[in-house]
Amino acid sequence: MRVSRGVVRHRRHKKIRKLAKGYRGMRSSTFRKANEAVMKAGQHAYRGRREKKRTFRALWITRISAAAKEHNVNYSTLVKALKDQNIGLNRKVLSELAIHEPKAFEAVLKQAKVGA
Repeated sequence: MRVSRGVVRHRRHKKIRKLAKGYRGMRSSTFRKANEAVMKAGQHAYRGRREKKRTFRALWITRISAAAKEHNVNYSTLVKALKDQNIGLNRKVLSELAIHEPKAFEAVLKQAKVGA
């Protein structure tokens, strides 16, 4: 006897087409093209979630470097000094301090015994 999977297949196709809403041309309406587009979008999203972490780390380092240069200290010297003094502030926090709390950033530099 033949398997009738009309309802199951319809639901699955509907789910994929819903995910492909807003895509151009057949990619939003035809199941086969929509499925390809949704799978590729998922791959890009997966990769993007990892790239975002790299990008933000690079941004934080750039910000810290710029703030440290104002106090005649380069980035690598600052990070080494922080490590030697066991100051466990991560790059995200340091960059936020450098932008929003320059006095606090200066205090961190003094504590690390560099520059300022």
